[in-house]
Amino acid sequence: MFMNFRRIHKCQCVQLLTTGLVLCVLMVCWEELDHHVVSHMRSYTHRYLVNSFDFLNSSLVIASNQHHRKEGFNGMGGELVKYPYLINHPDKCGVGHGKSEDDVLLLLFVKSSPENFERRQAIRDTWGNESFVWSELGANVRVVFALGIHPDVGRRASVQRALLQEDQVYGDLIQQNFLDTFHNLTTKLILQFHWGYKYCPQARFLMSADDDIFVHMPNLVKYLHQLLNRQSGGKDLWVGHVHRGAPPIRRKDSKYHVPNELYPWPSYPDYTAGAGYVVSGDVATKIYYATLVLNTSMYIDDVFMGICAKAMGVSPQEHVYFSGEGKTPYHPCIYDHMITSHGHATDVRSLWQAATDPAVYRHSRGFMGNLYCTAVRVMLLCRPYYQNTYSCKAAFT
Repeated sequence: MFMNFRRIHKCQCVQLLTTGLVLCVLMVCWEELDHHVVSHMRSYTHRYLVNSFDFLNSSLVIASNQHHRKEGFNGMGGELVKYPYLINHPDKCGVGHGKSEDDVLLLLFVKSSPENFERRQAIRDTWGNESFVWSELGANVRVVFALGIHPDVGRRASVQRALLQEDQVYGDLIQQNFLDTFHNLTTKLILQFHWGYKYCPQARFLMSADDDIFVHMPNLVKYLHQLLNRQSGGKDLWVGHVHRGAPPIRRKDSKYHVPNELYPWPSYPDYTAGAGYVVSGDVATKIYYATLVLNTSMYIDDVFMGICAKAMGVSPQEHVYFSGEGKTPYHPCIYDHMITSHGHATDVRSLWQAATDPAVYRHSRGFMGNLYCTAVRVMLLCRPYYQNTYSCKAAFT
């Protein structure tokens, strides 16, 4: 029996062709759809329905007979080993510039790669300028750059000589003898919290930031002072751009691939984007202790931070003006509130000049100014492709 195509109406032909096309697309893309849809469904079910992270204690805590481990991280088995300091400044948080050793508002670690001299210099000239922060904002902020050694053996010696010369001039590099690679980011996180615990325990807050981040230092200092004036006194704080119910990425072609052998569960604990976040001094101490007892094989540092915090009973808090993975829109009505923005490898100086211009605040003064800036922020932020910077909620803050 043969189908008489003459009897099939034109609309039926269109329906058949459309159905066939959709089926073909589904067959081709099913693996990708399955990864994104199914993994997120499993993750949210685990995070919000099951909501059990008991495995943090049962599977990721190192046995008590291994608690004598020393500082460092071998990047493989999850056990800490001793990485000697190649460059260190143990007196960085001490007395100087007319300030007492007890008034460090913020210890700010910038995660930098050895060859990124231009990025470090741009930070020193703008938002990371300690003298500016003290003279203009009246805050004692200490900025240091966390580094490993260059992974290329052929270039390592020349890069190291350049780093030593750089540090002789600026005195703000903290370097340990581990390879500075993506898979050693957790090592760099441990460096930050161990150094802060040992050499700057009086800091009221600790911040970790990438070297392509922009920090609106006046707004950040104002925010930290507001926290200190609250009833909590700036305690129990971990704030940034929060990722909730995120699933591990299982695609082997992804930079963030995490195999089941390393992390078999369908959901990560909540964590903040590693590009820039702030913790209070008491939370920094808790994270330090967590690194002593938790398996450190998780090489994605912001996820490892989430694991440490969850084990210590600390939850991240969302701040709508901490950026995620993307740049914030450039506009005076944004600058008035911004704390961080990510992805600034070349434009830090120009953005600093624009964002800290006193004329910026004229746009949002008064009722009409607030109304105007709210409308502008709605147009700029309430769009899908800005979801990794500031959320739409920031438009109404």
